[in-house]
Amino acid sequence: MLTSDQILKIAKKNGTLYSKDLVWLFKVSRQYANLLISALVEEHKLIKLGSTRKAFYVLPEYARAHQEIFPLRYTKAFKNEGLEEHRVLDQIEETFPTLRNLPENVRSLLTYAFSEMLNNAIEHSKSVRIGVETSVLKKTISFIIQDSGIGVFRNVMKQRGLKSELEAIQDILKGKTTTMPKSHSGEGIFFTSKAGDIFILDSFGYQLIVNNELPDVFVKTVKKIKRGTRVMFKISTTSDRHLNEVFKKYTYLAGGNNYGFDKTEIRVKLYVIGGVHISRSQARRVLAGLEKFKIIVFDFDKVPTVGQAFADEVFRVFHQKHPQIKLEAENMAEGVKFMVERSQNEAKASK
Repeated sequence: MLTSDQILKIAKKNGTLYSKDLVWLFKVSRQYANLLISALVEEHKLIKLGSTRKAFYVLPEYARAHQEIFPLRYTKAFKNEGLEEHRVLDQIEETFPTLRNLPENVRSLLTYAFSEMLNNAIEHSKSVRIGVETSVLKKTISFIIQDSGIGVFRNVMKQRGLKSELEAIQDILKGKTTTMPKSHSGEGIFFTSKAGDIFILDSFGYQLIVNNELPDVFVKTVKKIKRGTRVMFKISTTSDRHLNEVFKKYTYLAGGNNYGFDKTEIRVKLYVIGGVHISRSQARRVLAGLEKFKIIVFDFDKVPTVGQAFADEVFRVFHQKHPQIKLEAENMAEGVKFMVERSQNEAKASK
């Protein structure tokens, strides 16, 4: 009679195992053979590759020594009806069983990012179909999620009454931006963009690129217009990044243990498209929605100078309206530092 131990011995001897061979060799039903094999897969004693009647099975140690047996890419289009992100992720892990053996920190980052971005497409895009592509190449794992819906930047622009896609991108980068406040916190894109090595949002001619390896953020306009939204995420299998550290960086502890998403970082260069002299109205655009945070870090990297009106609006006017919010500035050129410190001193003098 066929047993689990016999199945494992045959797999060890032959390398690859097909259920039809067990049926022929032991004269058992296909259902019985598949029942025993499925139990071994559940116990992670066997790894399943392929699907339906073309499926075959190998031992974990065989899989580690023969990476060439794994597919390089998973591509599928799903109908956006009753779609659930965790079920899609299960399908992908069946295609790439090695994902289950990733370092825990990498697997957590990948699972979080994929789940958040697919959920966004399911609930926000209004797209009939959603395409998913995952690839494992050497030491890099990436996924692409794309839809043909209303577009992430246009959706935020419309729902929040903004003037352009650029303003929508700026709002998204602040965090806590959502078009469905009753069911979403608006943190998904923000934290996903921090979780991987490279994160790209592409929609209707606008691209937001977050490169955490540099680290830097870019906004581009492209000639090839992508209808809907295309999300691309990449991470190295050897990344030392941890999901809890990503969250902790933007968590401000204020009295007791009440942790929350209370800290954000503003890259001022993204508000200086086409010039360096920043006005008071531009400062107000930067500050829009930031009253929700307890600490705001203004990153002036690649900003040679700012106008007096901008610095005054941020570090005096806004600070006096919201004294409970802590304002920080970093990567300041001499011209920026002069204006910021001048406004901070005026704020102190006017108390």
